[in-house]
Amino acid sequence: MKRVKKLLLIIAGSISLGLGVLGIILPLLPTTPLLLLAAACYVRSSEKLYHWLITNKYFGSYIQNYRDGKGIPLKAKVIGVSVLWLAMSYTILFIVPLLIIKILLAGIGAYFTWFILKQKTLRHDESIQKG
Repeated sequence: MKRVKKLLLIIAGSISLGLGVLGIILPLLPTTPLLLLAAACYVRSSEKLYHWLITNKYFGSYIQNYRDGKGIPLKAKVIGVSVLWLAMSYTILFIVPLLIIKILLAGIGAYFTWFILKQKTLRHDESIQKG
């Protein structure tokens, strides 16, 4: 069972990493939260992948800035909350028929919105500093 869990976490982390990489190019995908999710999956499944991710010259800074308490870029916050509510609104309005599930989804969306917005906002001058 441990092997299956480890494999599923590696797959989830890799998908999240792939979407995070696309988020660097595509304005609708939030890079930082997806890279944080990939790091969380890798830290629980593969020390080698986790180390590669956090030391990577392209992706590591996103994770390191968050871990160092510098925060998440404003663009990532805005896109993350926007995509979250576009998906939640569509699901609540057109997919889910049960009122209790709609309320639950709205509550989950509100929680994650609060969580994202309460994170410190990374200023540009902080993100370019080394060390």
